[in-house]
Amino acid sequence: MTKKRRNNGRNKHGRGHNQYIRCINCSRCCPKDKAIKRFLIKNMVEQAAVRDIQEASVYDVYTIPKLYIKMHYCISCAIHSKQVRNRSHEARRDRQPPPRRFPRREDKK
Repeated sequence: MTKKRRNNGRNKHGRGHNQYIRCINCSRCCPKDKAIKRFLIKNMVEQAAVRDIQEASVYDVYTIPKLYIKMHYCISCAIHSKQVRNRSHEARRDRQPPPRRFPRREDKK
């Protein structure tokens, strides 16, 4: 039988079994290595209230903490929410990661 992908759509490679995770959108069980993982960083407070909080704060330079959320999508929800797209047969052979939207800063030490 023909194979659609070199890795069969998984990142298992030598492990017999992987734990299951639940999709954040539909709660479908999906193997952890097959799930589409996205890391979301957002402010705890919306931008409209940031200025009010900083004015009312006792501290001069108080940085409002951020929420760090790792989101797991099943394949169908990731496609539906446009996190990933299907690719042609020739494009599937390209194993390079997609270009980053926000390049990493090299000036940090």
